[in-house]
Amino acid sequence: MNYLKEERLNALAAEYVVGTLRGKARTRYQKLMMQYQAVSDATAQWEQYLTGFAETLPPVAPPEGVWENIQVKLGHKAADDTAFANNVTDTTPASGNVVDFEQEKQKRWKSLSFISTAAAMVLAVLLFVMQPVPAPDVSRIAVVNNADNAPLWVIEVSDTTMNVKVTDAFVALAGKDYELWMVPANGEAPISLGLMPEANGDTRATPDILLDQSIMALAVSLEAPGGSVTGAPTEVLYIAPIVSV
Repeated sequence: MNYLKEERLNALAAEYVVGTLRGKARTRYQKLMMQYQAVSDATAQWEQYLTGFAETLPPVAPPEGVWENIQVKLGHKAADDTAFANNVTDTTPASGNVVDFEQEKQKRWKSLSFISTAAAMVLAVLLFVMQPVPAPDVSRIAVVNNADNAPLWVIEVSDTTMNVKVTDAFVALAGKDYELWMVPANGEAPISLGLMPEANGDTRATPDILLDQSIMALAVSLEAPGGSVTGAPTEVLYIAPIVSV
């Protein structure tokens, strides 16, 4: 089983932090945290999410004597004469303060059931929110190379977005801009797609015509700052075929 798969890792990390991952599964997960940084990071992230959620809940004071009883059970403190026996072992109802034991047990189970259901709902909501948004499928791609055949821009086109990435080989000329053009196969005038990024990259909406098979190439021109003022490329530097993938 691939525990590093994102959806599975998020589910395991959330269960571990909430406390519903138990037994051998919990031990196995702890070993994974020591082996893989990604598992540790996911666990820390879920701890932050759930800690923030817990801080929104009002504090509840435990019943009197709970801490003392815990210390006695752990052997850290001797039991008082009759108080501990009454609190822990005596199930006989006191006169004037009758509490049905089965009724009290049912209340506790209902409370535990409610807490478990609430935790499961929170877990489900957080898992839904944390699901990664799927990237649009790339349908066409073009790589703009320089005269030495080194890639300067990589252009990926999906049905909705056009992603333009700048490579390390690109060196911008001072006082100039670069403009991207669609080149129709029928010889019609090029159509501007706007200025090219000169660092990192950008993402823009895909024009419908760019998805048409009549557009077989992209061109990059050298322009004055702001781009072409004539509506046509001034000096074409590069032409890159655009291919379907």
